[in-house]
Amino acid sequence: MSALLAAQVLAVSPASAQRGHDACARDVTRFCRAHMNDGDSVVLECLKQHRARLSKACDQVLTDNGQ
Repeated sequence: MSALLAAQVLAVSPASAQRGHDACARDVTRFCRAHMNDGDSVVLECLKQHRARLSKACDQVLTDNGQ
């Protein structure tokens, strides 16, 4: 997950953005690799489409930030 996507998902501090990146990086690679160059909003939508399969940490980051 790019730093920009993490910032968009979290819309808070840089430290929180880094936690979001760390929490979702593996899920992005696993489920959304084909969309990694399509823009952050596409990757975010991909993560949402795979919500039931995301790691607990990534799911929590999305939930905590209204996604």
